[in-house]
Amino acid sequence: MENTGIKKEKMMRKASLIILVLSGILAGCSAEVDVAKEAAPNAADAKAFVAAVEKDLTERGLFEAQVAWVNANFITEDTNAIVAKVDAEMTALRVKYAGEAKKYNELELEPVLRRKLESIKLGINVPAPSNAADNKEMAQINASLSSLYATGKDPKGRNLGELTKVMATSRNHEELLEAWTGWRTVSPVMRDKYARMVEIANKGANELGYPDVGYMWRSKYDMPADDFRAEADRLWGQVKPLYDSLQCHVRAKLNDQYGDDVVSKDGPIPAHLLGNMWAQSWGNIYDMVGPETSDAGYNLTEQLIKAGFDEKQMVKSGENFFTSLGFEPLPETFWSRSLITKPRDREVACHASAWNLDSKDDIRIKMCTTITAEDFDTVHHELGHNFYQRAYKHQDYYHRTGANGGFHEAIGDTVVLSITPEYLKQVGLLDNVPSADGDLGLLMNRALEKVAFLPFGLLMDQWRWQVFNGELTPENYNKGWWALREKYQGVTAPVARDGDAFDPGAKYHIPNNVSYTRYFIAHILQFQFHKAACEMAGDTGPLHRCTIYGNKEVGAKFNAMLEMGASKPWPDALEAFIGTREMDGSAVLEYFAPLKTWLDAQNKDRQCGW
Repeated sequence: MENTGIKKEKMMRKASLIILVLSGILAGCSAEVDVAKEAAPNAADAKAFVAAVEKDLTERGLFEAQVAWVNANFITEDTNAIVAKVDAEMTALRVKYAGEAKKYNELELEPVLRRKLESIKLGINVPAPSNAADNKEMAQINASLSSLYATGKDPKGRNLGELTKVMATSRNHEELLEAWTGWRTVSPVMRDKYARMVEIANKGANELGYPDVGYMWRSKYDMPADDFRAEADRLWGQVKPLYDSLQCHVRAKLNDQYGDDVVSKDGPIPAHLLGNMWAQSWGNIYDMVGPETSDAGYNLTEQLIKAGFDEKQMVKSGENFFTSLGFEPLPETFWSRSLITKPRDREVACHASAWNLDSKDDIRIKMCTTITAEDFDTVHHELGHNFYQRAYKHQDYYHRTGANGGFHEAIGDTVVLSITPEYLKQVGLLDNVPSADGDLGLLMNRALEKVAFLPFGLLMDQWRWQVFNGELTPENYNKGWWALREKYQGVTAPVARDGDAFDPGAKYHIPNNVSYTRYFIAHILQFQFHKAACEMAGDTGPLHRCTIYGNKEVGAKFNAMLEMGASKPWPDALEAFIGTREMDGSAVLEYFAPLKTWLDAQNKDRQCGW
């Protein structure tokens, strides 16, 4: 995952030296904004406070991002220690500002200023208390958790990348079980650290006026926290019938493959059989569950290899899609500073991510690109973040982000929905567009990625909300995790998991404290965006056949929404592009309607549910 010993040692030392030098720079400019006021605060004070905070964090943000970038690309004990130090300093600063923002809570302020003050309080993902010792301890825990995940290996020494290949390609359930359980040996040591992090972070949330961190996370969606929880449940209720039909069919086909002893005909599906380490997407088992008489007509991975694609060409293809919509090409620094190919001489965090280091034009991606259909989609997804980041660069500091977290994840995935046979023909990856006879195959393939993901995208934070509010204690972390997996996904652990296990920690976003509801929201929004874009383009065919590639009119309206950043509540941004203020799962149902009809016919004599 992510030889040379001397070369590796020199590179590690160089990376550590770079960060140490930069650390000295930070220490030399550590003066804090003086916001103390003796008189009762007024609107002018609030405005001056926000301006000072935005200026200070803009100046410090570049160095903070550079340290994180070097650590992600040179994982050593030294870079872990330095990123923990910088993280502690910046967290303490943000906690300080968040605490000071509370004194303006009772003032009548104009909406933009009020939203910025709320952003100051909500801008800390895992808030440490103002106590310096707690702050330092939490930074060290977070760095340790991140490193344990990034450098984890199974008992045979296989890293996540190697184990992922087994999960994707093997059809031997014993091999799959060994890979599945092997990766989960990296996470038990995380449990106590994670529990301590939760304890400290909740103290920080309490200081900011929130009951717990989960409540704080739900407060970031321009609505009361409990209303957002209900909104997520409403959206899930809309799409659940489609998922249930998919789960029923996939279970039946896996039962045909592995037999009753491995897969029950009426219970949850063992998690190791779905082609993915976390059973969050099922595209790798298409060969076992796809329609037998509906061949998609091509294999994109094979087409990419046949066309002689290398890693840079994969990324260039993503850039080409956005420029076809009228976006400016990526800056030259993107190509010179991004990590596109996995290094052979050091440990890196291979999990794909998009970066915006200076909040202006220093945008990058970090991924260990492979020449596969999956990474072709991933490139388009990650570049969606980068083009969004550049679109809102002219906004103020607290508006330089997505309208909500789901928006940021949905932008690139909206483009991925336009990776249709017609698009592939236009860019030379297909000679001919397959007939509609293959549409069921295309829809099934996409459903195994998109629809299968929906309940997983929701339950990840459902689990954390229960952890943060105390419903789940450390000894019940794993039990609660699998209860949610079964409730929402109809998926179960393939072997008994005891209380000492910490299976949530085997998923990147848990040890790295990345909220996951954004991905669930994104899987709703991307279909809404896609439907609206296709209507703008005048496409009257099936939604799953539409591509907006090359349509600059759609691109201009798309970009207008992106340029808003978070300057307005997300319903305003949604309305600017699609004309409605409500998230809605009906576009998902419309997109997959032909597949749902087929699935229901296949399931006619089966016992669905679990």
